[in-house]
Amino acid sequence: MSEPFIHHTAVVDDGAKVGAGSRIWHFTHVCSGAIIGPGSTLGQNVFIGPGVEIGSGVKIQNNVSVYAGVSIADDVFLGPSCVFTNVLAPRAHVERKDEFAATRVCRGVTVGANATVVCGTSLGEYALIGAGAVVTKDVPAHAVVVGNPARRTAWACRCGEVLPSDGVCARCGDRYDVAKDRCRWVGNRG
Repeated sequence: MSEPFIHHTAVVDDGAKVGAGSRIWHFTHVCSGAIIGPGSTLGQNVFIGPGVEIGSGVKIQNNVSVYAGVSIADDVFLGPSCVFTNVLAPRAHVERKDEFAATRVCRGVTVGANATVVCGTSLGEYALIGAGAVVTKDVPAHAVVVGNPARRTAWACRCGEVLPSDGVCARCGDRYDVAKDRCRWVGNRG
């Protein structure tokens, strides 16, 4: 894999690590102690807080801030202007840096444009968060959630397609054990 590309307007603080083949675009700031995995792309005007870990193959679209306390696993897609919080009851005049609530974004998750993820939540593997959704509680693996507050409306395959009731993806053929409260990958068709 090639050396990372860092646009001349981007700021990558000393002590930050950027993986091979990663691309960091215009006006982005990566703070000291942050780790950007190989092959990841950070769009224009992205902020990565101190100590934040971004997995490999992650795509972060324009105008996204990933604050301390948020962890992003491999192959995650963060849509334009999606929002993460890190304190449940912020006040300008009260220092609460010791109260950051951890947010975990697991492998393969998609967070749609302008969605808000309230701190202290976990987004399960391959969950799909709809554009504009407001996530206030944990999202199970493969769940499709939309609205405010976000509610599950369907289950999603690893490839991103909404699964039919039989749990067999029409696009890729993967099979899932689908129930009311969970979805679990069981194998490929055939």
